[in-house]
Amino acid sequence: MKFEGIYAPVITPHMEDGSIDRDAFCAMVEFLVTSGVQGIINGGSTGEYYAQTVEERVELANLAKQVVGNRTALVIGTGAIRLPDSLVMAETAAKIGADAILVGSPPYSVPTEQENALNALAIDRAADLPIMLYNYPGRMCINMGEEFLDRVGRSRNFCAIKESSGDINRVHLLARDYPHIQMSCGMDDQALEFFAWGARSWVCGGSNFLPREHAALYEACAIEGNFEKGRRIMSAMLPLMRVLEQGGKFVQCIKHGCEMNGLKAGPPRPPLKPLNKDDKRQLEQVVRVLKRTIAEIAAEK
Repeated sequence: MKFEGIYAPVITPHMEDGSIDRDAFCAMVEFLVTSGVQGIINGGSTGEYYAQTVEERVELANLAKQVVGNRTALVIGTGAIRLPDSLVMAETAAKIGADAILVGSPPYSVPTEQENALNALAIDRAADLPIMLYNYPGRMCINMGEEFLDRVGRSRNFCAIKESSGDINRVHLLARDYPHIQMSCGMDDQALEFFAWGARSWVCGGSNFLPREHAALYEACAIEGNFEKGRRIMSAMLPLMRVLEQGGKFVQCIKHGCEMNGLKAGPPRPPLKPLNKDDKRQLEQVVRVLKRTIAEIAAEK
């Protein structure tokens, strides 16, 4: 499977009591499909999978497939502390006809490279679908290092990796030593560098409410090869990325961004709390400037 373009890790809208707003979820998925993203990831950290039961995750995967149909790629996240839970999500992905699965490292347990690889290979066997790995040591406490990559590379299903370490040396390593594993940008403020090193896809939470603006950077760099234009777009996006990453309010900001588009997102689940008025005002101001600036760049001949 070729991973190319913008992959949106869809949010999970909630009612005020924290229950899942299924109608709003379907509307969110439909918005992303019609906005032209190349893929939707259901069950990622932006979707708050860590605060959901396995039953809820299975239901959301089924709902996502019903809405998406065959109009764009659907990737199902399998991340979990327990391997049996990951296997359920992998089996669900296969059953519903998903296009691929997202496989991360199990948090908290801190497995060795070998143990982590065996865990990933077990998930692979349960789904037998194309796999995008998810390297996020900031949350999982371990890196998918060279021993891990060499071991999982024995299965052809491991065809991409969402790199979210923030370490630019990892980008160099993947581009030079693992060219057979497609590199996907998972660190928003390094998107320009990822594209310069050959990445062809970007998994970006902000695409939940700014799909066209994120696509503009991808198209300038990966499609047109116009990195001068790409630098200008990236410069316009950096204030948003600073807001998203500061103070642990990433999911809350993404959800408020969706509300700004008239889509129901609701509050995050505990322990997270919604944005306060000042945070909302800051985000709204940054988004206004970003949209105007990127529209001006896109309109240039």
